[in-house]
Amino acid sequence: MAATAQTITAAFRAQAAAHPQKTALWYLGCRTTYGQLNRWADAFASALATAGVAAGDRVLIYLPNCPQWAVAWLGTLARGAAAVPIAPIYTARDLAYIAGDTGAKTVVCADTNYGYVVQAAAETDIARIVHTNLADLIPPWKRAFGHLYDRIPSGTVARDPRSVPLRRFLREGRGEPPPAPGADDLAEILYTGGTTRHPKGVPISHRLFLASAEPQLRVADPLVPPGENVILQGAPLFHILGQVFGLGGLCLGGDTLILLPKVNTDALMDQIGRHRARSLFAVPALFRMLLEHDRLDQYDLSSLVYCFSGGDVLPNEVARRWHERFGVPIYPGYGATETVGGVTLTPTDRAFPVGAMGQVLPHKRVRIVDLMSLEEVPAGEPGELLVGSDPMVAAYWNKPEETREAFVELDGLPWYRTGDIVSADAEGFVSFVDRTVDTIKHKGYRVAASEVEAVLQDHSAVVAACVVGVADEKVGERIKAFVVLKSDVKGISGNDLTRWCRERLAPYKVPQYIEFRDMLPKSKVGKLLRREVRGEEVTRRDKGKWSAAADTD
Repeated sequence: MAATAQTITAAFRAQAAAHPQKTALWYLGCRTTYGQLNRWADAFASALATAGVAAGDRVLIYLPNCPQWAVAWLGTLARGAAAVPIAPIYTARDLAYIAGDTGAKTVVCADTNYGYVVQAAAETDIARIVHTNLADLIPPWKRAFGHLYDRIPSGTVARDPRSVPLRRFLREGRGEPPPAPGADDLAEILYTGGTTRHPKGVPISHRLFLASAEPQLRVADPLVPPGENVILQGAPLFHILGQVFGLGGLCLGGDTLILLPKVNTDALMDQIGRHRARSLFAVPALFRMLLEHDRLDQYDLSSLVYCFSGGDVLPNEVARRWHERFGVPIYPGYGATETVGGVTLTPTDRAFPVGAMGQVLPHKRVRIVDLMSLEEVPAGEPGELLVGSDPMVAAYWNKPEETREAFVELDGLPWYRTGDIVSADAEGFVSFVDRTVDTIKHKGYRVAASEVEAVLQDHSAVVAACVVGVADEKVGERIKAFVVLKSDVKGISGNDLTRWCRERLAPYKVPQYIEFRDMLPKSKVGKLLRREVRGEEVTRRDKGKWSAAADTD
């Protein structure tokens, strides 16, 4: 263990020094040791320094799960810069916003999304593009076979003085040892959805990441001794769930990660059996996909002992079916990007109540309060969950107004307002009740209703839009849009608006349903009453009625 390390860089280097030949990563059937990963990370840090990236600069990581992702993240932090991980399915519009918000001038991207980077660079300060193919860090013979049989996706990369292939970039460092980052230096900025049109950056220091990851990793110790875990990385590395249990496992646990460049249920189950994975971390939708897979019986998942669900509420039915099928429970947890992962986790050494999200972790403090007064509610009563810790995230990046709304001080202590209504039983097990904010949880992603509404209202035919989440047992919530068209507009269909959204939003933010209306409910001061529309949908569902002018699934 490297629990005493003050920085992520020092923690990972301690693991690499302790067991350089141990497997850190499995990817496309290829093994990367801790020693090799550390050498690549140091080479990346040195190349950043040679290229003029200074300590404190921001570096965008725009990649799917792959060894290059870990190299870029560890190397950026070793340089003393701050990583900005973003979803590889983000559009050029999203990329440009985040690059502008952070002032990032360097992007590490896959060749398949290189075109989006070029588009974003035209309106931002992006001056350096390090691009990679998904097979760049696997052995040459295997890479050659993959390209020969057209099994490796690749994209077109232009001749551009700003662009450099990753493998060449790793050779360009002059070898100077980069200055060691400090414990309170900024390690990364993770972007999260919410109630605003644009995603919000959550700044996380080295100290905060380690202090948050350590107690979360230790929950699994009764099932998997430290240093013996083999983890199927079912969550993306840009997401806090994948960060804490995946990257945290590398830096603090000496674990082995199995990386998949995209979610493929056959490949996922094959890799679990092939490498005898002990742990699987995923959102509830993925557990359901596995249970409903036609070829589930063809794979051996018997090595799994710790199955963790986060990112959304775990349906009781999925938990029951998983336990009956595999003989091991799914351990649910609750957390957020703003709390650097878990607030409550389910203990693995004793029984736990059905439907609960676990107990509060020792490094967190919580209050369950009345929405208006912020006074604590009586024990067992539902209220908004407030979370604090020391250290903790204190503000969003460049978002003073959103910071004032989400972070408050009570009794001299800082708290984050989660916007979620929960209750706690006498044993401290916390259960989810409802959401107070206009955030939709779709497949574990947080989608801001206002962002989707803004894109729809940018369409020349739309005069008003309201977007809500509709409960769905498979994906948590589906996104439904209610749209009012201009009175003189004819011939606009739901499919037309869906195509409009697909060109401007990441795929998981595109509405699955669009319903046209003559008007939308508003308050006396003209504020859209989204809760009233949501209530109509709940009533309609309860009566067994369902209508959608356009179903985009």
